Amino acid sequence: MKRFLSFILSAVFFAAALTGCGGSDGGVQRYAWPLGTSSPEDTVTRLYAEKFADEVYELSGGSMKIQVYPNSTLGGDRELIECAQDGSIPFVVQNTAPQVSFIPELCVFDLPCVFSTIEETRETVDNPDFREKIDPLYEEAGLKLLGISDQGFRVMSTNKKIETLEDFKGQKIRTMENSFHLAFWKAINANPTPMTFSEVYIGLQQGTIDAQENPYEVIVSSKFYEQQDYVIETNHLPHLITLIVSEDFYNSLEPDQQAVIDEAAEIALVYSREQSDERIESKIQAIVDGGAEIVPVSEELRQEMIEASEPVYESIREIAGDELVNVYTGVSQD
Repeated sequence: MKRFLSFILSAVFFAAALTGCGGSDGGVQRYAWPLGTSSPEDTVTRLYAEKFADEVYELSGGSMKIQVYPNSTLGGDRELIECAQDGSIPFVVQNTAPQVSFIPELCVFDLPCVFSTIEETRETVDNPDFREKIDPLYEEAGLKLLGISDQGFRVMSTNKKIETLEDFKGQKIRTMENSFHLAFWKAINANPTPMTFSEVYIGLQQGTIDAQENPYEVIVSSKFYEQQDYVIETNHLPHLITLIVSEDFYNSLEPDQQAVIDEAAEIALVYSREQSDERIESKIQAIVDGGAEIVPVSEELRQEMIEASEPVYESIREIAGDELVNVYTGVSQD
């Protein structure tokens, strides 16, 4: 299957390049490259990818073109990373969670309840000290990190009003298949269970699961709020979105082409964050209009969640290392 997928991707890459080369405009060399994402079309992830592609085209005067393929058209998250590594496709936009299998130290992004606001998160992932430590990890995996955007925080939807740590007990909550995510929910006494995303709505409807956790945008786009009475603002993890490129591909570009890629990535990052902030407000309103209640988490409960998560922090420190964890959490290294 992987060999077949690689063949298809190579064909896409080759065909795109052929259609973009040469032409009747004085023999100017033109290039066209695919960008893959597993996210649906109406998401910040898609907007991030499209803005990047648009800016590359504009900044290059039309000589560089990127075609965005959403909805796992070119493969799921794992296939996309593998194909970026081997150069089958150059660009990928995706959440950090599936990248942990390829770059174990990225589990630092799975540290729960680190940030109180999304602004704090953005300051951290943009911090030169943090990028100095995280960028080489991508490079060792054959990838180059062009930017880290987000869809705000991941929150919990459920039919039980959660106001104390005890209220989490027994809640059968669907999570991504990530060991640290599972460990966090177990630490606060919930009953986490991985489930294929396409089955979550039916699972909530039939009572197979009690709850799920995702950013607001996904809760609305997938209409999970139709089956839930409450959205609990656990804000346990920022939903981070990375723009990555095959390092071999990037290094093969001319310096002026690399400059276009870098500038386009910076513009797209700012744009995607602005879109995320604007869309969150409308998504919250859609949930409220649909009859569900938004429940903020008290500072007392948040502190109890952090204390209960200490074993998760220790596990992540063992893999990511003290230096990376400290710079991500803002702990002084003096």
